[in-house]
Amino acid sequence: MKVILSLVVILVTLAAGFAGEAVGDSVKELKEHSLAMVKDAEDMVAHGGMGDAAAIVHHCHEVTKHAESILKALPPADAHGKEATPHLQEAIRQCQRVAKFGDKVDPGVTLNPGTKARAAVREAAKHIAAMKDEAAQ
Repeated sequence: MKVILSLVVILVTLAAGFAGEAVGDSVKELKEHSLAMVKDAEDMVAHGGMGDAAAIVHHCHEVTKHAESILKALPPADAHGKEATPHLQEAIRQCQRVAKFGDKVDPGVTLNPGTKARAAVREAAKHIAAMKDEAAQ
């Protein structure tokens, strides 16, 4: 009986250790995706200013991929994660508008939802960064 109890304690301890590592990895992953998402959003608007509709569509697609990855990795109980969620969803929604327009339209048409997506990305990144600071403490 004592052996079984000892094994249970060891397994619970190991599981807790692995759960802690998973949270750390997901926080690091969130940070990486957030930085990449902001870079793509900034590049999207910069190319839009130069009149490159294909680049707007491409970068918006990348923003959507990063936002979806972040949404999947956000801890559901984290307050900053909850605050970032609607901004990530808004970025995805605006990028879906860009994809619907495609790259054959005037770049000004896709730049408007692209700019809105960038604003949502920036706001989400602020909340994700705040989440990182709390996790580090």
